[in-house]
Amino acid sequence: MSSPTFLPLDDVVYGEAVQVAPDVRRVIAENPSKFTYRGTGTYIIGNGDVVVIDPGPRLDSHRDALAAALKGERVRAILITHCHADHSPLSEWLKAETGAPTFAVGPHETVDEPEGMFEGEEELAVPPDPSEEKEEEDEVKMEESTDVDFVPDERVTDGEVVVDGKGLTMRAVTTPGHTANHCCFSLEESSSLFTGDHIMGWSTTVVSPPDGSMTAYIESLHKVADRADATLWPTHGPPRTDGAEYSRALVEHRLQREQQVLSFIDEHGPSTVPEMVRVLYADVNPHLHRPAARSVLSHLIKLVDEGHVHVADGGAIRIAAAFAR
Repeated sequence: MSSPTFLPLDDVVYGEAVQVAPDVRRVIAENPSKFTYRGTGTYIIGNGDVVVIDPGPRLDSHRDALAAALKGERVRAILITHCHADHSPLSEWLKAETGAPTFAVGPHETVDEPEGMFEGEEELAVPPDPSEEKEEEDEVKMEESTDVDFVPDERVTDGEVVVDGKGLTMRAVTTPGHTANHCCFSLEESSSLFTGDHIMGWSTTVVSPPDGSMTAYIESLHKVADRADATLWPTHGPPRTDGAEYSRALVEHRLQREQQVLSFIDEHGPSTVPEMVRVLYADVNPHLHRPAARSVLSHLIKLVDEGHVHVADGGAIRIAAAFAR
């Protein structure tokens, strides 16, 4: 299967604000992992009067780095792309320090997981030793858990100008999919789009139901491709100057994966998600099979909704049967 071209992010310097564009600085948190790549990138837009995007995780070292980078500057607004624990938690501290309001689509809404939704995932956990198992648990807790305490001061809608004046015009571009409340933010002056986890420069994005939606994610990728911004600035990984082409390649990659799911079912009949993952992701590090299973489940939900797949045994909890053993 063809894949999008991913790019590395080299020469990372933790604890410093690095000028990555004339109007953009980036401070990378020292939280590298299989989920965050080199770490979470917090963006500072402007000079003197600035906007901060995704203050990041509750790490003392990252908090201190942001404090140093923002010394002597006025923070006008704090923009949050979504509420995962490596993106929004430090906004509470930054708001208290600066008095700047927070902006986001909204808090992370509580979504009930149907019973059995992730049944069978334990089959995909293959840590080679107890120390790495503990490391994986810590990474999941930090990077893919949810900051349910965050509530924005201002809720934004698609196309809304959230910052204006003094040479900075920033607009909300809602992109549900990775999470239901995910939002990118554009800097109009330089045709730049800060994409959070919707588009990452180094990898594909995990789409984990029930909050994540593959249908919404693909629609949001088309939306970004149609914008044709000059530069995409992901939270994880390097910037992309091929945003439209890259976004369409990500769509094609998902549709090809979807076709693989359909072909697997045609060949093997009713199958569990772990069975599919072991075959479809055979060339992927087994440590990434559990997040891959979330995306496969999201594909299956989309295919069921479209009438292409029927769940064995039916029932009210239709997606639970996909994991039945």
